Amino acid sequence: MLLKICIAQLNYCVGDMAGNARLIVAAARQAYEAGARLVLTPELAICGYAAEDLFLRPAFVQACDDAVNEVARELAGLKGLHMVVGSPMALPQSDATLQSRSVQVPQRLNVAHVLCEGRRLHSYAKRELPNYQVFDERRYFMPGQAPCVFSVGEGPDAVKVGLLICEDAWFEAPAQSTRAAGAELLAVINASPFHAGKAMERERVMGQRAQVNGLPLVFAHLVGGQDEVVFEGASFAVQASGQVAGRAASFEAQLFELQVHRDVSGALQLSAEVAAERSLEAELWDALVLGVRDYLGKNGFPGALLGLSGGIDSALVLAIAVDALGPEKVRAVMMPSPYTADISLIDAREMAQRLGVRYDEYSIVPHFEAFLGTLAGEFAGRAADATEENIQARIRGVILMALSNKFGAIVLTTGNKSEMATGYCTLYGDMAGGFAVIKDLLKTMVFKLARWRNAHDPYGRGSQPIPERIITRPPSAELRADQTDQDSLPEYEVLDAILERYMENDESTADIVAAGFDLQVVEQVTRLIRLNEYKRRQSPVGIRVSHRSFGKDWRYPITSKFRA
Repeated sequence: MLLKICIAQLNYCVGDMAGNARLIVAAARQAYEAGARLVLTPELAICGYAAEDLFLRPAFVQACDDAVNEVARELAGLKGLHMVVGSPMALPQSDATLQSRSVQVPQRLNVAHVLCEGRRLHSYAKRELPNYQVFDERRYFMPGQAPCVFSVGEGPDAVKVGLLICEDAWFEAPAQSTRAAGAELLAVINASPFHAGKAMERERVMGQRAQVNGLPLVFAHLVGGQDEVVFEGASFAVQASGQVAGRAASFEAQLFELQVHRDVSGALQLSAEVAAERSLEAELWDALVLGVRDYLGKNGFPGALLGLSGGIDSALVLAIAVDALGPEKVRAVMMPSPYTADISLIDAREMAQRLGVRYDEYSIVPHFEAFLGTLAGEFAGRAADATEENIQARIRGVILMALSNKFGAIVLTTGNKSEMATGYCTLYGDMAGGFAVIKDLLKTMVFKLARWRNAHDPYGRGSQPIPERIITRPPSAELRADQTDQDSLPEYEVLDAILERYMENDESTADIVAAGFDLQVVEQVTRLIRLNEYKRRQSPVGIRVSHRSFGKDWRYPITSKFRA
């Protein structure tokens, strides 16, 4: 073996430079003891990803630089260890040309520092800056220009490593120039948010990059939740042929080790453990669980509470919350109205009992009657409509937020993506809360995940947490007599297929109709999407699991006449 590489696939926290530095130092020492001489941290690991407009604060960037220096000092005594640490770096203030353009041009670089025995040997600046989906890097950074190649080891056993940062490896030029500079191994540090199918796409593209350049490639990734995005880890390595040589576990922090050898021809070969590929449902479940756990943990919430209705959305959120936090930190509140079916109460009680969470029932009937009494004069002669339905939802929102204020637990909202898209939710009612767990799950996927969780017990919280009737009953908001979701919306299979085409893939209404969908239904759905942008602007942040979510991915105007 020529070289052992360790990827510090760890859970870094945005803004906790001291904590991240301690994490990096501890990982480096452990890896060094195990024989590693090259340790890779993910992109911007020293400050966490993504720090957004914190990058605009000089004090923040200086604190990052101080933390890098601290890591270098702490590891100075580890002879021969090369440590790659991701961090922002300010440009020299002496550059008068750049200073004169400081308003227009960002004064920072996204850098990978190579540290060895207390010194910074190199500082490689990211060359390709993504500005799509959740990425906004051109707002914060200038692109780098030059490749970076460094040697680990001495004499004939030395390995020449070329650095790339995330987006660099998705383009041909950075890898080609790095090879031309003498690299025989590509080391790519990354912060690439999860969405369904992204891991396999990464491996495919990195395999192509390795094959085209004839160089093995190591892909270092992080794990953890940060506001609406989640990072799944699954760091990996590919041979020069493009074949996967190693894969770390997904959604687990770990120090992932790889061995580097030379074959008889002198070419480098990689070897490591290869974690199994996983199902879509398993990946989504872990993403949602990690998103909840880190949002609450990193922001200091003592627990979570939610309204449990006896329906599938709140049931799924409850199961996710318990897997993330444990039953002792989760509270469910059932708030029956005049239209709540007895079976909803029965199913909610049963599910709470199965998961072992605190469960309370507070009837909203007296509060609802009081509101109707107060408004009787105003409403006289007018038929009941969505107004009365929304009053019930808002009463529930007030109760949940009062409990949150008094006891500190965050309210988890239970609306799904299909509802967010069409506005089938109540502003200041069921939308009231601090974190929208399934905001990016289409309703059809809600059903799939409920069945998947009933068939699996990934966190040892118990099997079959969701009563079967909750899954099989026709969905209903239960805000008027004999109500079902399909009174207001198309069948979810049709609705979600249209949403996927229009909202996620930017297909036009004409293209969707040409694909076989009814014109009237397509126009109904796209109209609802347009009308309800004002609601989505006021919804809580939620976990992104698709390639396009209602959040950073979606920046549509509220006022617009465009209709195609």
